[in-house]
Parts: sequence; structure tokens; C-alpha cells
Amino acid sequence: MTSKSKSFTTETKLVRELAIIFDEKDLTELELETDDISIRLSRGQKGQQIVTMPQQAFVPHAQHSAPAVVSTPDAISETRPNTTSSDLSAHEGAVLSPMVGTVYLAPEPGAADFINEGDVVKKGQTLFIVEAMKVMNPITAPTSGKVTKILVENAQPIEFDQPLAIIE
Repeated sequence: MTSKSKSFTTETKLVRELAIIFDEKDLTELELETDDISIRLSRGQKGQQIVTMPQQAFVPHAQHSAPAVVSTPDAISETRPNTTSSDLSAHEGAVLSPMVGTVYLAPEPGAADFINEGDVVKKGQTLFIVEAMKVMNPITAPTSGKVTKILVENAQPIEFDQPLAIIE
């Protein structure tokens, strides 16, 4: 047996052992690097994320993709008010996003929303959670008052200074 084939057998065993650990521990990524070898195992996305935005739709690439369902601009206009973001950001009671990310209306999937239209909130009360770079950031009420409008939907991508709700 040559040293080249011996090395190949050792590397093959190592890859197999790492693959077993990778599956048993349900890891999404594993990287091993030594002087002689570099191995990187990565698991593709399990689900597909669909992001819908007015006038355009974006579906991130997934390795195992299912047919995408994308809302049309007509369907979006039926669920959102006709007021533009710039009009609402100037509103005195507008709660603006302090960062770019994904907004969540509830603390966890299946839980009740933090707020609903018509609720009375107190200054400092959590209204939303914005996920930015895998960090969950609570968005709190800047003032006490009544929530007259919620301007975002759950799991919607948002921009910096985008109005999220109106408190009067």
C-alpha cells in the first residue's frame, strides 16, 4: 500500500466520523483544519424563507426549494393602508424602527402578539421584537397612549426609521 492510498483511507475515515458526529449532533456547520487537511461540512437550509415587499418579491435561494407563493402588489395594497411610510414617519405618535432587520409581533411563534390595534400601552412596554444579525432587540413604546395602527406584519423585513406603529 502506498503512502498516498494510506493517507486517502485515513482521510476517508475521518470524513465519515465527522459526518456521523455532524448528523448525531444535528449541526448546521462543522469546520476542521490542520496542517495537512481542511474539511468543512455545511448543511443546507431546512426550510425556505419567503420575503414579500411592495412592488417586488424576493425569495432567498434554498438548496431544496418548494414552489414559492408570492403576494402580488394588489394583495399587498388590500392589507396595508394607502399612506406612504414617509407620511407616517412624520406622524407625532409614530414608533420608528431603530435598525434594519425582521420584525416580530409576538415573543415566540404561536404566542399572543405584544400589542393589538386599540390597546393602551405604557411608556417602556415592549411592542415588537426586531431580529438583526441573529440578535433579538425589543422595541418599546416611547410614550404612553393608545395603539391606533400597526403598520407591519409578523416576520416582515424592515428598514431603519420605518414606521412600525402609531400611538396616540
